[in-house]
Amino acid sequence: MFPNLFLSFFSLCSNGDSLIMAFPKPFVLSLVSVAIFLLHAVASGIKIPSTLDGPFEPVTVPFDANLRGNAVDLPESDPRVQRRVKGFEPEQISVSLSSHYDSVWISWITGESQIGYNVKPLDPKTVLSVVRYGNLRYPLMHEATGYSLVYSQLYPFEGLQNYTSGIIHHVRLTGLKPSTLYYYRCGDPSLPAMSKIYSFRTMPVSHPSSYPDKIAVVGDLGLTYNTTTTISHLISNKPDLVLLVGDVTYANLYLTNGTGSDCYSCSFPQTPIHETYQPRWDYWGRFMQNLVSKVPIMVVEGNHEIEAQAGSQTFSAYSSRFAFPSEESGSSSTFYYSFNVGGIHFVMLGAYIAYNRSADQYKWLERDLASVDRSITPWLVAAWHPPWYSSYQAHYREVECMRVAMEELLYSYGVDIVFNGHLLVIWTS
Repeated sequence: MFPNLFLSFFSLCSNGDSLIMAFPKPFVLSLVSVAIFLLHAVASGIKIPSTLDGPFEPVTVPFDANLRGNAVDLPESDPRVQRRVKGFEPEQISVSLSSHYDSVWISWITGESQIGYNVKPLDPKTVLSVVRYGNLRYPLMHEATGYSLVYSQLYPFEGLQNYTSGIIHHVRLTGLKPSTLYYYRCGDPSLPAMSKIYSFRTMPVSHPSSYPDKIAVVGDLGLTYNTTTTISHLISNKPDLVLLVGDVTYANLYLTNGTGSDCYSCSFPQTPIHETYQPRWDYWGRFMQNLVSKVPIMVVEGNHEIEAQAGSQTFSAYSSRFAFPSEESGSSSTFYYSFNVGGIHFVMLGAYIAYNRSADQYKWLERDLASVDRSITPWLVAAWHPPWYSSYQAHYREVECMRVAMEELLYSYGVDIVFNGHLLVIWTS
């Protein structure tokens, strides 16, 4: 394992593969605080051992079985997940980072999604993708345009309902100043259908003494009543950035008719394909808007985002709904990319796409790590969904092939911290 600090952060609130966990408030807060402390400590001058100081003896703590509990999903009747906008007004608004401080992505959805046996996709060309922004709330002096798309989740089996999304918009803002508050509105001014005014703060300039105050790391989030507690904790702690290390909505624990279960294979063993209920993605986007319309969120895929459909397509919702700095960081995929946050270089890796030495991801990772200037970004942090190291029986050595393929490369470039999810427990060494 990494001799410096190998951190696996697991679900604070969700339902997971076969294990459901619910944590009391102090425990949830402590998990989030670990990530916050590590990065905040750097700015405060606290000495944290790095890779070069190791190896270290691992410290383990037995898992408290009393923490187990049942997570209950928010129903579609909950007002926090219902569609409140009209026509083509923007909803599910979010901010994500580009590869450097001077650029961010604004994303949102317009129009209504459809689910049924005969769905007709909306035409993205009917609505413009415009963001107006500036340092002052009034007037918003700058304007940027982007692109839009729709995606569908289709099943070639009788009795299964198909889904097509609303129009998803992604607009990149450029030329931004570091550590600066910006105001913005998004939508189509010609309809008119513009959002209210939101704000975000850009990341610090890349420098060895420049860091955000707080970064929240979560995984296996879902949309349960426990999720609401976790997000409430995040908002109250005012993070500068949210890192979500996979398993976003758990829409694949549902049939296309909206019937859900804690264990899909246990409850629905005879389905011809692993179904999903895509409206759960819309519910999640609406619930999360209060946080991620102001605080950038960076996501990497988990196993619950696979969502197979007709034509052997996978990850359609994940790859369509989020904006990724793939092109900006030299990646050709939404499954792996990198970005800088002050003196930290983040590398997001895909465990569900080819990662061997001949794969595009491995070659990209070699180039990306080689390009990192540790005199500018001395901290090197990697994240992907399933951990390489764990004694947890249900997923023991599940991604051993990925570890064998990539571990030596991460070693050689002195990665300082690794964040994972997947196991629904916390495990550190």
